[in-house]
Amino acid sequence: MKSRFAPSPTGFLHIGGARTALFAWLWAKKTNSKFLLRIEDTDKERSTQESVDAILDGLDWLGLDYDEGPIFQSDRTERYNQVIHELLSNGKAYYCNCSKERLDSMRESQIANKEKPKYDGCCREKSLKSGVIRFRNPDIGSVSFNDYVKGEVSIDNFELDDLIILRSDGTPTYNLTVVVDDHDMEIECVIRGDDHINNTPKQINLYEAMSWISPKFAHVPMILGSDGSRLSKRHGALNLLSYKDEGFLPEALLNYLVRLGWSHGDQEIFTIDEMIQLFELKNINNSAASFNQEKLEWINQSYIKKTSTKNLVENLSWQLNKHDINLNNGPSIHDLAEFLRERSKSLVDMAKSCVMFYRDFDEFDEAQANKIFNANSKEVLEDLVDRLSLINDWSAENIHSVIESICESMSIGFGKVGQPFRLAISGDGKSGSIDISAKFLGKERTLSRLKMAIDWINSQNN
Repeated sequence: MKSRFAPSPTGFLHIGGARTALFAWLWAKKTNSKFLLRIEDTDKERSTQESVDAILDGLDWLGLDYDEGPIFQSDRTERYNQVIHELLSNGKAYYCNCSKERLDSMRESQIANKEKPKYDGCCREKSLKSGVIRFRNPDIGSVSFNDYVKGEVSIDNFELDDLIILRSDGTPTYNLTVVVDDHDMEIECVIRGDDHINNTPKQINLYEAMSWISPKFAHVPMILGSDGSRLSKRHGALNLLSYKDEGFLPEALLNYLVRLGWSHGDQEIFTIDEMIQLFELKNINNSAASFNQEKLEWINQSYIKKTSTKNLVENLSWQLNKHDINLNNGPSIHDLAEFLRERSKSLVDMAKSCVMFYRDFDEFDEAQANKIFNANSKEVLEDLVDRLSLINDWSAENIHSVIESICESMSIGFGKVGQPFRLAISGDGKSGSIDISAKFLGKERTLSRLKMAIDWINSQNN
């Protein structure tokens, strides 16, 4: 048994496509089946290698590995022509040379008469040898199928069109290629967006015309924006890899995607193994799901807090490279990531927090410095330099003891020491626990930055 993900390389892989891929992947894993990747690139004008690369890179980042593929439809033209020839030979397809003007006029008339617009079959009985090729849809009876998500679906054949299966330029159309491919590739279950559900009865008739057994279907509802409108860039319909750029863990995004329209009780957080174990197509909600950026960020933060340090660092490396951080010029990144994970909403946040530990700076945030650095804080900074210089065991505990001793000797609160200390070692006043931050920064760097802050105060008084 097999499932498949069959994107068209006419744009980037986005949230909706990634969720479809995830559902198909989970079904394959759950049923011990194979997951196949097919690139539907018969639209030569719109298909691009850039889009193919984005699809492959997106699936790789998410960890949705495929057992077969990628298979490109553009490599299977001979097979499609073979099937079309067979349909022509047995009278189940025919040439049509109707002009655009005639087709437009026909549809206008049908709409005016409140009829469903469809091809009227005027070329069915003509002995034509050129033009587009249409499938001769049955005139009587109906098409019924039991969809995993939608339930029982039925439509009368007289409502269906004689769809075009070969364009005048010799390229096959989607409805023909998808049927041939799913049959040849032995797809057991077709999982796709419900925007395809109107195509399904036409495709089932094609299966029957070729005496093939049609697969099972699961049409997944679309994803809407938080305001109920069609998902767009402002809602999050971005290139999937933009979520990598924005600091999301792939496991967190998968967890969020699986909950967009599927549920298992009230559980919100799932491991990959739990997703596979619990996933059932019948539990996919029949109504559209809403994209919620805040929930995605909450799930991501939850994963950052609990994922293994090894996995955290592996995913963080992408962000660290963007900041051109040399990990040999600072503390152990594994230890630092462990420290930063509790206060990081994303890997972008964590990477920004890492910068101060690996790269020196030559100026302070002007607004913060003007606010915090003054004659009083200079005295605190000088005392910090004197006392910290005496520490032999550079530990957070010993650094904390120094801060407490200054607070006691000067009869001031912790903030009066912590604020200038934090700004001095970070440059912008943003860091975690000051004693642990100083520990990771190291004795030499900490003292150097404290002295730089003192020099800054002196320069303002000259």
